[in-house]
Amino acid sequence: MIPFSPPRIDQAVIDEVSAALRSGWITTGPRTKKFEKEISAYCGAKTTIAVSSWTTGMEVLLRWWGVGPGDEVIIPVYTYCASANVVLHTGATPIFVDINDADFNLSISAVAAKITSKTKVIMPVDLGGFPCDYTSLYQLIEEKKHLFEPNSAEQAQLGRILIAADAAHSFGASYNNKRIGSVADITVFSFHAVKNLTTAEGGAITFNLPEGFDHDAIYKTFNMKILHGQSKDALAKTQKGAWRYDVLEPGYKCNMTDIQAAIGLIELGRYQENLDRRKVIFAAYDKAFNPFAWAITPIYQTEQKQSSYHLYQLRINNCTEAQRDAIIQDIFERDVAVNVHFQPLPLLTAYRNLGYKMTDFPRAYTHYSTEISLPVYYDLHDEQVQTVIKAVIASVEKIMGHLH
Repeated sequence: MIPFSPPRIDQAVIDEVSAALRSGWITTGPRTKKFEKEISAYCGAKTTIAVSSWTTGMEVLLRWWGVGPGDEVIIPVYTYCASANVVLHTGATPIFVDINDADFNLSISAVAAKITSKTKVIMPVDLGGFPCDYTSLYQLIEEKKHLFEPNSAEQAQLGRILIAADAAHSFGASYNNKRIGSVADITVFSFHAVKNLTTAEGGAITFNLPEGFDHDAIYKTFNMKILHGQSKDALAKTQKGAWRYDVLEPGYKCNMTDIQAAIGLIELGRYQENLDRRKVIFAAYDKAFNPFAWAITPIYQTEQKQSSYHLYQLRINNCTEAQRDAIIQDIFERDVAVNVHFQPLPLLTAYRNLGYKMTDFPRAYTHYSTEISLPVYYDLHDEQVQTVIKAVIASVEKIMGHLH
């Protein structure tokens, strides 16, 4: 069986993790701090805080920003449940919007129709690693600035809706020649096991707020917030006699460990070769599928945008959801693992029970019902890529008939 997305664990990773274990620092320590600095340098961000997951990072961020009951956060309906879960955790309301025809990202016109005085944050999702239209988003929030009603000091300082990017898929992607992580006001990455860059579990928040925001102070605040509100982290407490600390607020526990950062440092150091290999696999899939009328291949490069090549989201033209499911089953029977990214949120019980309706988001449903994500990862060899291609073509033709 060709797996869908195994992590790249080789001797270099094992050696660095072993070195971390032998160092005596297995929780947040020097490797985590180094990883944060290297992420800032890679992305061009003003500062970075490493966290235990995308989810904990985004929730702490929303709470710090003052998001709570009565507020609204606009997110695309086509995303993983974490994007909406964190909004609900704060007591705010997730406002879902439909996606574009050509790609899987949120529709700017749909966002424009949903902005109110309650909107505090827009959370664009770079689905599959392909960046959203950030220029249009910033133009839109400038146009709607007169509606903005701040309810925290940070919101008042910004004076407009915050763009907090869900870049769980897009580490290494770029927009107008700037890497994701330095495009939105604030960006949250995921380093979960299936992501391009993994730390097993983990994530990072990069900050790129306008002039006037003190990014050094923000970094210190987040260090405190993600470790129970302690005034010192474990590293600071190791100084001679420096055992005493205070708890400044009842904080959270979502710091990254040095064991995780050890994996991340190796991954980041060789990240370009990972992206290069993924690009080759995308090109091979395009070459194979573009001649077929049934294949809608994903957009992953434009003049403005460069994907991180995280997901190859193939769509089957004029396919029903049942046919797509049958194709997937047939591909699996040919010993190739594929996936679907994602079920739009109103299809899930938790969101359906909150009153969200799939019929309100026709584009998202059409994209979902025809989508199959194909394997893309560094260790996927050329022969395996050809095996995937043959399995997909044979399965589509078996289920849909001989369409060319």
